[in-house]
Amino acid sequence: YGATCGIFPIDQETLNYLNLSGRSAEQVALVEAYAKAQGLWRDPAVEAAYSDVLELDMSTVVPSLAGPKRPQDRVTLADMKSAYQNALEPLVETRNAKNGATANFEGEGGSTAIGAPATQQVPGEAAVSYKSNEFMLKDGAVVIAAITSCTNTSNPAVLMAAGLLARNAVAKGLNVQPWVKTSLAPGSLVVTSYLQKAGLLGDLEALGFNVVGYGCTTCIGNSGPLPEPIGKAIQEHDLVACSVLSGNRNFEGRVHPDVRMNFLASPPLVVAYAIAGSVNVDLYKEPLGKGKDGQDVFLKDIWPSNGDVAAAIAAHVDSAMFQSSYASVFKGDSRWNSLEVPQGDLYGWSADSTYVQNPPYFQGMTMSTRTIEDVKAARALAVLGDSITTDHISPAGSIKANSPAGHYLVNHGVEPKDFNSYGSRRGNHEVMMRGTFANIRLRNKLVPGVEGGMTRYLPTDEPMSIYDAAMKYQADGTPLVILAGKEYGTGSSRDWAAKGTMLLGVKAVIAESFERIHRS
Repeated sequence: YGATCGIFPIDQETLNYLNLSGRSAEQVALVEAYAKAQGLWRDPAVEAAYSDVLELDMSTVVPSLAGPKRPQDRVTLADMKSAYQNALEPLVETRNAKNGATANFEGEGGSTAIGAPATQQVPGEAAVSYKSNEFMLKDGAVVIAAITSCTNTSNPAVLMAAGLLARNAVAKGLNVQPWVKTSLAPGSLVVTSYLQKAGLLGDLEALGFNVVGYGCTTCIGNSGPLPEPIGKAIQEHDLVACSVLSGNRNFEGRVHPDVRMNFLASPPLVVAYAIAGSVNVDLYKEPLGKGKDGQDVFLKDIWPSNGDVAAAIAAHVDSAMFQSSYASVFKGDSRWNSLEVPQGDLYGWSADSTYVQNPPYFQGMTMSTRTIEDVKAARALAVLGDSITTDHISPAGSIKANSPAGHYLVNHGVEPKDFNSYGSRRGNHEVMMRGTFANIRLRNKLVPGVEGGMTRYLPTDEPMSIYDAAMKYQADGTPLVILAGKEYGTGSSRDWAAKGTMLLGVKAVIAESFERIHRS
């Protein structure tokens, strides 16, 4: 897209939404008057003059998802099964190569565990016992199904659709698969209000979609751990587990460290895939499961009509909900109001805090701009490929215990269960610089065949973490560069993708092209 801004003309539908969402009559009148005075009002009787016109045949618009690792990679619902299978092939090849190496090792007299009996495993599946359920967990299993707070979960149409689909599924006797971790994180308290009023929240809860909060959750990597037996099976058998979420980002390593493929979908499709339990299914042709009557139930059997959704919105969404939910939004609850607030004009830095530390950006700063100096005798800290996202550069998700950031936190008295995420600790540069290039899916060509934040310290040819190597180079007085391919810095706008790189001692990033959001 690449535009600096997008303009959506204000019209009567805009005013209808403002009225619905509890704005005062005076505010709505002001918006209308201002839009008309500024030429921003859309009058259907007047055709706008555009420099270029694109036409869209609405009959070509079909249900779609995006994935498995970039939000711009649209996949139609009809093509989901084949898209998953195509994305699976290279992962299976890598797994087979690793299994072959292990087999060769054992064939030469090696053993992975002394006295362990030889077992035959079928690649791509594992037997799991969890909560009185015995099942085979397979490649393509949906282990996370999340209706998340970003993008579309303040939109009554898709939330009502998800609730109605859940109601229809429950009525048919369907349930989610036992290996699916489900969650509902609405974008607004109003969502909970109208789902309750419509009687649909109970149906979502019956399928495991309980309200877990109102902030960033799965999309930013805050889904929490998978159940231990499921996570263990994925890790030990190198399974290709999947997530389906209604978020807006699905970059590698972002959603969960045990999940290889992540697909973005509308809330009702999230519920549908939780019931199916796998993305290796054609929801147009294959059933979601068996109903209580023993008959196959297909997606078309439980999908609500546009009329049903519109009727639910008309009957159960009103401006009073918005007014009551937001009347005290800035007052906070008792926990917020009971926090001690330090006095004084300046922030009181705490040397013991692992969340907020005084950053070093302003140390040695002068009132005049420094002269840009040549970078000489530099070493490459990482040699990367195309589409290196800001999540590759500065991950926002969970912190691994055996990572440099994990070691830092443990050394400062933080237990792994309290690590939280990189995103939550972005106020501490010590954590964030250790997390720079620590994405678990990063592939650095200086250490071929290795995933994660690793590199090679070139003076001794020693493999080590990118952070540890950067500190050794800093001690040597060696400037660093990053080499990359096309679209470096794609994805979310993230200041730490620049700040963390700088703090590691990187003086230049040399790439074929830079994504606009990072370039600016």
